Amino acid sequence: MDARLLKEYRDRWRAVREVEIEEQRRASITVRWLQLNALYALARGLGLSYQTREDEIETVRQRWARLKGRK
Repeated sequence: MDARLLKEYRDRWRAVREVEIEEQRRASITVRWLQLNALYALARGLGLSYQTREDEIETVRQRWARLKGRK
């Protein structure tokens, strides 16, 4: 692939990115809400769970407590 082809390739993807950004900017609250719900459903379907920062910290503390108890 020469430099000209590479530049054209990058320019096309840059144009695609700009269109996607504009589409997202113009999306209504309803569309954004539906997109967020779709992502949430995908995460649940994949077995991923949502944890707050405090939940994560508590999980780490419990792991450390278990490790300390095994000494």
